[in-house]
Amino acid sequence: MNQEFLNQLEQWNEEDQYQKIIDAIEALPEGELNFTLTSALARAYNNLAIDVMPPEDRPLYQRALDLLLPLEKQLGEAVKGDPDVAHTWNFRVAYAYYYLNQESQALPHFEKALEARPGDEDTLEFIDRCQQCLALPLYMRPFRGRTEEGWSSFLAGEGELRALMDQEDREAVGEKLVDRCTELLAPAFADVAFELGHNGEKYELILVPEGDRTRLFQLAYFQKRAPKELLDKWNILVGRTRSSGFGLRMNGQDITPEDVQVWAEKTEDNGVGLRLYCEKLAPLWKEDQNQVYHMIYILLDQSLGELAAMRYVDYLDILDAPAEGAAMTLDKLADFVATEVDPEGWPRANDPELAGERYTAYEGKPSEEEDWPLRADVYVGVTCCVPLLKGYFQGDDYYMDRLHRDGVVPGFFYYPLDGVDRKEILNLRDQLEQAITARCGEGIVTFTGGATGVSFGYLDFIAWDLRTLLDAAVEVFAGAPVEWAAFHTFRYNVNGVGLKQSDEEQPDEE
Repeated sequence: MNQEFLNQLEQWNEEDQYQKIIDAIEALPEGELNFTLTSALARAYNNLAIDVMPPEDRPLYQRALDLLLPLEKQLGEAVKGDPDVAHTWNFRVAYAYYYLNQESQALPHFEKALEARPGDEDTLEFIDRCQQCLALPLYMRPFRGRTEEGWSSFLAGEGELRALMDQEDREAVGEKLVDRCTELLAPAFADVAFELGHNGEKYELILVPEGDRTRLFQLAYFQKRAPKELLDKWNILVGRTRSSGFGLRMNGQDITPEDVQVWAEKTEDNGVGLRLYCEKLAPLWKEDQNQVYHMIYILLDQSLGELAAMRYVDYLDILDAPAEGAAMTLDKLADFVATEVDPEGWPRANDPELAGERYTAYEGKPSEEEDWPLRADVYVGVTCCVPLLKGYFQGDDYYMDRLHRDGVVPGFFYYPLDGVDRKEILNLRDQLEQAITARCGEGIVTFTGGATGVSFGYLDFIAWDLRTLLDAAVEVFAGAPVEWAAFHTFRYNVNGVGLKQSDEEQPDEE
């Protein structure tokens, strides 16, 4: 390796000439990009991103990660030559994650960087920032603002999309079309699944939740705020719509809903359980069951509508042989649900706002431990977003991390029930919800349920603008008949944040 070249890179770095570093390294033959040069290139992308306004900085940080993460396989060997390499690599990885609003991914790398260089002040500062952001994520752009930016971006560039979609050879421009639409939506979403089409009258942007109920709330919020001037030319939809004549092609043969046999049974809460068999997919089933499930779910979405499938299908089993008893074909399942399962609800089955209207009641067994964790005292509750609760109790931050990247914050308020008449607990929760909603105004929060515990009351929500929500909550709780109140995200292993203090010391939540 040319030491003079390395010295030049360091000089440019000290002079903040990051683009020169990028140009020089990327001009090298691919075979010369060793661990040291690739790491230096990633550092330059990280540093260059600091001078770029969001969301334009995201591709730069992502480029840094794309360069750094494959180097992990070489890290052990690199550390042998320079023990400080472990700190440098972990710090640069963590740095990129941090500025991509992925603090939960950044934190373990900052901690490893600190292990390699104990006492490093910069690393300690970032660890503290990560912990604060995970508990109280106020310093990122909220999704309310990102939604406005996303629609402004899409409106400015939608003419390009229409021009691409109007070309006769759609396959030739397919990749360009997807890439451009992704760029236009990037101010709102770190990543989003979508489909583009034309129904004969209007162009269509279909935002796909991919079976994720938490993402469904986010997409419904985004859809509702589409600019009116856009709707003259576009339909903005959430979830794949029902489609007749749809099919998949595999190994030279078409597979349609008519090829799939279904044995259906009605379940509780107007749902269905499904057992399915497809003779055409039987050979693939022996080789790749995951692929078969993927194909079946696509056919199911087209037969019911994606949101209806999310709403009604409680379980789905794929059989390796036909079951006993009479079966229907998959294309008849919608009629079965509409007539036998939920005749009243079926007309709105594919309405994205229905997700916020359907609540699931649950019961819990309060902990008998002296030092019980938060929400372990709950004995009854309701929610319209079960995955958030499951993730919280299982210590799984998948949904939190995915929403966090876009400035969406699911969380809950909690407050003591001492002195509250048991008959008034639900009324109190409803009054708090109504008062906070009125104080916030539209587009700030979606309340998703609540719970009653032996000690505390809980009010659950998804915040589209957390700072505005908390400001409103502080004012409301100040006049509420509770001793104190606090906020907590749906992350199990973070601290709560006080909103109203009592004269007495609050119980320890951990």
